[in-house]
Amino acid sequence: MSKNEKITNIATKRGFFYPSGEIYSVKAGFWTYGHLGTLMKHKWENLWRSYFLSLSPNYFEIEDVNIMTKEVFQSSGHLDNFNDPLVECKKCHLRFRADELVEDKTGNEAQGLNEIQLNKLIKDNDIKCPECNSYFNQVKMFNMMFDLRVGSTGKDIMYLRPETAQSPYLAFKRQFSALREKLPMGLAVIGKAFRNEISPRQGFFRLREFTQAELQIFLDPDKFNEIEDWKEVEDYKIKINKEITCKELNKKGVPKFYAYHMAKIQQFYLDVLEIPKENFRFRELDEKERAFYNKIHYDIELNLETLKGFKEVAGLHYRGDHDLGRHQKGSKSKLDVVVDNKKFTPHVLELSFGVDRNIWALLDNFFEEEKERTLFKFPHKVSPIDVAIFPLVKKDGLPKIAKEIFHNLRENFIATYDESGSIGKMYRRVDEIGCPFMITIDHDTKEDDTVTLRERESMQQIRVKIDELEDTIRKLLNKEIQFEKAGKKLK
Repeated sequence: MSKNEKITNIATKRGFFYPSGEIYSVKAGFWTYGHLGTLMKHKWENLWRSYFLSLSPNYFEIEDVNIMTKEVFQSSGHLDNFNDPLVECKKCHLRFRADELVEDKTGNEAQGLNEIQLNKLIKDNDIKCPECNSYFNQVKMFNMMFDLRVGSTGKDIMYLRPETAQSPYLAFKRQFSALREKLPMGLAVIGKAFRNEISPRQGFFRLREFTQAELQIFLDPDKFNEIEDWKEVEDYKIKINKEITCKELNKKGVPKFYAYHMAKIQQFYLDVLEIPKENFRFRELDEKERAFYNKIHYDIELNLETLKGFKEVAGLHYRGDHDLGRHQKGSKSKLDVVVDNKKFTPHVLELSFGVDRNIWALLDNFFEEEKERTLFKFPHKVSPIDVAIFPLVKKDGLPKIAKEIFHNLRENFIATYDESGSIGKMYRRVDEIGCPFMITIDHDTKEDDTVTLRERESMQQIRVKIDELEDTIRKLLNKEIQFEKAGKKLK
């Protein structure tokens, strides 16, 4: 069984995620977050929210609708340009993404190629339908927007948003006024987006309905090479192909404002999410790969063994005035501003993260197989469960004490209680879902008001007084104390 299959098996069995509507027919690209996945997703989102919104006192979160008018996407260009290359089998009529077929066959990158280029590669490499081995029709472009009819007449066509980014652009004028007309101004959205993928692959990594966490920063283009906290990051090394300091990046033409946010994104992954440094990198997209309006574009990639290499999980894009310019033209509403007696259309720096991809990346990076157990060694901040409480046996009043401790701890921690099976099996179950700490109530508890506290990684055990448990667990989760110094070590 592959690592991918092992992780998916645990995820679907234990309640991280599973195919939506699986009691009926399953459609690719739609997944349900179970109870553990929902807890983990919310933790990730809250970490993202608190970290990136704290970068400036003028960065705020908004929440918008998922359904938008046709005019929005006419102005944004999605109705004309939000396309993927589609190819259909002449015999069985199955449809595939043409660039993915070429990549599978040749091993070469094919994203961004046009129909003529893809048709030539399919012909030159004799690529046939993987289902029936027949030839394909010509490649054509397929628009990935989901449309729907609104109202009783069915005549009003609206669209599910394919990205959360349009919401801050539409809200810019009102928010700029509400926030006292100051730039830079950041508007963040954590929400759903929808893309009608031709043939979603890679399981949970590529979805038709997914969650994005995006921060759109509106700025004065003349001040793009300025940032108040530059000294904080100028000597910080950014990992691209090789490590390079922010100061060196700036000398090579990357504006300080952009380089600063590169540093903060890297610190989020390495310091907050604790992704191993060797599994993280930035990759710059050249003019052929990036959208024509992106003046600077770096993808954030993580090395995922389950997907055989580095894969994109986020992006940092300098979009210029493309977005506000198009919406100003399409809506006939003035979106230019006057700041410091200067009139201009603000430019946008976009920080875009695929939440679901990041959840999969955590599962991939922190999955471990040991001789006696399989487990996720999640960083404490993203473990779905903080602490598990068990009675050693289901008698002698131990479950009563254990439940009292459980009810007290769950007021401040995400806790779980179990009394089914041997203590060894209960340990293995919570190891498997990545719970960092376990509390066992035994017969000594009744004598001295202490419990056994066990750590996930080392499986070491210490004794801790019941009235010190809450403070001890908080300090352990925040890494304020080392486990072996948190109580009396057991042999």
